[in-house]
Amino acid sequence: MQFSTTQKLLTLILVVACSITGCARQPQAGKGLSSAADIDCMARAMYFESNRSSRDGMIAVGSVVMNRVQSSDFPNTVCGVVSQKNQFAPGVMTKTMNGQGQALAEASAVAVLDSERHPNIAKARFFHAAWYDADFNNIHYVLTAGGNAFYEKRRPENVKSPDPLPQTEGITG
Repeated sequence: MQFSTTQKLLTLILVVACSITGCARQPQAGKGLSSAADIDCMARAMYFESNRSSRDGMIAVGSVVMNRVQSSDFPNTVCGVVSQKNQFAPGVMTKTMNGQGQALAEASAVAVLDSERHPNIAKARFFHAAWYDADFNNIHYVLTAGGNAFYEKRRPENVKSPDPLPQTEGITG
């Protein structure tokens, strides 16, 4: 199939218009439209934050990233969220990934960008190492997986799970 000059020009105009308005910036869950950069950034967050061995932990990290992307409190792109200063592991955007952990992170990143979410994450936008004792009265824990405790920030009177939950694995595909 050959395109006419007019069709090529209209396509170029559409691409430029989407770039300017931002309609091309956001990955659309479930549509298979994630860019290689989105996949790389998501895989990096998963790889460096979930002990590289737990699919549940990786999917949970990815679910938090996507919750942040959807929130007006954070950047509105996957790479913007993952590269935000002091939010993820030091060197998350520059260190080398390798081995089975990298393959699992990349496959998990594709799954999350194609709309898979950890069912226990819900609206959680935060996590810390499971061993860390966070002494705050506004943390409502929803999951512990992949070496991390995931939580929502709530008003203290609405916190129902103030302590990290037991480690759970084997929930995601």
